[in-house]
Amino acid sequence: MAPVVVVAVLVGLLAAPPLRGQIARFAVPEGRPWCDECPSCGRAVRLLPPSGRCPGCRERLGAGPWTVEPVAVAVAVAVAYAADGLLVPTLALAWAAAVGVALGFVDARVRRLPYRLTLPLLGGVAALLLIAGPAEHDPGALLRCLLAALAVGGVLELAVWLGALGPGDSPLGLALGGLLGWYGWSVALGGLFAAMVLAGLWATLRAAAALARRRPVRGLDLPVGPFLLLGALTAVLAR
Repeated sequence: MAPVVVVAVLVGLLAAPPLRGQIARFAVPEGRPWCDECPSCGRAVRLLPPSGRCPGCRERLGAGPWTVEPVAVAVAVAVAYAADGLLVPTLALAWAAAVGVALGFVDARVRRLPYRLTLPLLGGVAALLLIAGPAEHDPGALLRCLLAALAVGGVLELAVWLGALGPGDSPLGLALGGLLGWYGWSVALGGLFAAMVLAGLWATLRAAAALARRRPVRGLDLPVGPFLLLGALTAVLAR
């Protein structure tokens, strides 16, 4: 297992610079154009160092310094641990994990889940699962994945209609529901439940911290994306 962990750590470190580039590109408020280049020097935003500064002018872009790297490494190690020897489902999990890191940081920063990230996540997971069913001689799993995707995505879409969530949460729910459905109904429902529990705990901690400092309890509108992603990963690891 040790060599696998070493490889996972290296993969996480190598993935961090392009993930930082994606975070800097899409972590912009609603209604503003994507940050395709550094606003100070015009250099293209593709790869960023751990400092998060533009290599051309040292302008800080996207996520804070040394925040993406440990998350990318931890997620890569978690994917390696969760791998069950089935290549294509593991690739689907790895794809969701990689895009999920960028989505989590973007949502935490600007409270949005851009379609430019959620739709590739959904498309990649769907394509890989369509390959995985016949490849693993388990075509019946595809029906379970579809139903799980519709169940999780439907719950989130209802919350969108009620104004509790943003529109980007629905495709994220479809992707995560389909992926978790590969591992079984208990994992799919467990991921949704874990996300709700984690979001509730975080909101409670923030409220308690505000009360402890004798400040009004406000600004507790949480980004749901990171908790959906973390809940999904927790459910896969706990299966």
